[in-house]
Amino acid sequence: MSSDKSHNLNWTDIFSVKNLFYTIIGALLAVIALKGFMIPNHFIDGGVIGISILLHEVFHWNISLQIIIFNIPFIYLSYKKIGPNFAVHSTLAICIFALLLQFITIEAITHDKLLIAIFGGVFIGVAFALIIKAGGVLDGFEIIAEYTNKYVGLSSGEWVLFVNSIVILMVAVKFGIETGMYSLITYFTAMKVSDYVIDGFNAYTALTIISSKDGEVKDVVANRFNKAFTVYKGERGYLPGQFDVKYECDIIVTIVTRLEILRLKKAIFEIDPKAFIYASSINEVHGGVIKKFRKH
Repeated sequence: MSSDKSHNLNWTDIFSVKNLFYTIIGALLAVIALKGFMIPNHFIDGGVIGISILLHEVFHWNISLQIIIFNIPFIYLSYKKIGPNFAVHSTLAICIFALLLQFITIEAITHDKLLIAIFGGVFIGVAFALIIKAGGVLDGFEIIAEYTNKYVGLSSGEWVLFVNSIVILMVAVKFGIETGMYSLITYFTAMKVSDYVIDGFNAYTALTIISSKDGEVKDVVANRFNKAFTVYKGERGYLPGQFDVKYECDIIVTIVTRLEILRLKKAIFEIDPKAFIYASSINEVHGGVIKKFRKH
C-alpha cells in the first residue's frame, strides 16, 4: 500500500507563532553574523554557508542563490530520511535566510579578528540553534552525514569535521593561515554556542556515588537537595593486596545540574571523605523530580 507523506505535514506546527519567530530571528542573526562580521573580513564557517562564501570570494557567485541551490539535495534527503515536517521547516528557514541575506545591507561591525571570530561564532551559533528549536536546519549539510556511516565508513561527526576541515584549509590557502585559524575559532564557537542554546546552560550530569555511609548519602540527596535517585545493589572493595575483601553496598545514581554538582559533592564528602564519585555528562532527561529545586 502506498502512502502519501504530505498527509503527515503539520501545517499548524510549521506556521505556529513560536516557530515562525524562532525562524525569522534565527535567520536575521545569521545575516548579522555573515554581513556584520564574517564576509567583510573573509571569515568562513563550515557547511553549505561556508562553501557558498568561499565560492563567492573566488568566483563572485551570488551567496544567497548558492545557499538555496546547494541545499536542495539536502532538503530532499531530509524529506526521505527524517520526514516532511522537517524538510518544510528547513526549506522555509533557508529561503527566509537567503532573502534576508540578499536584501539587507549591514556595514562591517568590526575588523578586529578576535572579536569577529568570537561574536561571529556566537551569532551564527544562536541562529542555528533557534532554527533547530523551530524544527528545521539553516544549513542542510549535516543531513548527508546520516548516509556516510553506511557508504563511507565515517560517523556523522567524523564526516562533518572532515569536510569542514577541508573548507577551513581552503580558506587558509586563499586568505592566509591566520584567517584560516580564526575561521576555525568561529566554527567551534558557533558549535558550542549552538549546543548551549539547544541543551540549555543547565545541562545535566549523572552522579554515581559509592560510599560506606550510603544511608546518610541517600538522606542528603533526597531531603537536602530534593533529588530522586536510583539504587543498584553492588559490592565495594577489591583493593590491591585485598582483592578478596569486599562489602555489599548501594550504588546511588542521581541527576544534577551544573549549579548543584559542586554543592552535592561537598555535602557527600562531609559525610564520607572516602566516598567514590564519578560524573557523566548527559544532554537530556525526562520525568522524575529533576527540576523541583529547593533553596539550600
